[in-house]
Amino acid sequence: MLFDVTRSELADIFGEDRLATLPATAFPASAADTEGARLLRTVGVPTGTLWLCEAAGDSDGLPLVQDVVDTEDFEDAPEGAGAWPVIGWLLNAHLALDPGSGKVYAFDADEETVQELHTDVSSLVQVTLGFQRLLEEFTFDDGDGDGGGDEDEEAGFERLEREVERIRREISSIDPLPFQNDETVWSVVGEEIAMGQRFMSNSPGGRTLYG
Repeated sequence: MLFDVTRSELADIFGEDRLATLPATAFPASAADTEGARLLRTVGVPTGTLWLCEAAGDSDGLPLVQDVVDTEDFEDAPEGAGAWPVIGWLLNAHLALDPGSGKVYAFDADEETVQELHTDVSSLVQVTLGFQRLLEEFTFDDGDGDGGGDEDEEAGFERLEREVERIRREISSIDPLPFQNDETVWSVVGEEIAMGQRFMSNSPGGRTLYG
């Protein structure tokens, strides 16, 4: 694993009821014993920004890439990608796990593009953790933690932009794929957050933005 991610760390931040996992039986045989499947089964990801596929029951398997997109429309689709399990979605992209390499790919059916998005699933969990935590904990105030709201709006957004850039920089120093260019889905999500989007109305930042 590129990142040391644990269930207890995520639960301490978001609570057990905010963590989504996938049952072992959801994975096809080719992926069931991989490190990525184990992380999605035992650690999971916080809900909100990223959504895992939901299985109706323990015996229901994940859809395969070939079930959700026509891989022939994707010029850069790796060979055999149609048989990969789709583990979730982010923006307009289906996220698929390559059992062979352990990488996570993003398939955008509207743009007919495929991106290498993560070197492994621990990177997917780490990026989701960073952005989701920022969305739920960031406050637009004077920076002293008292929520006084003494700073102007411009200064607040400058701090927010710095926090987004910090996450990008820390992730990229270990896994360059999530933010390899401005077109990746995570780069787009980061830009949206920096512009004040994606905050829930009941979060500290959301209450300032939405009143």
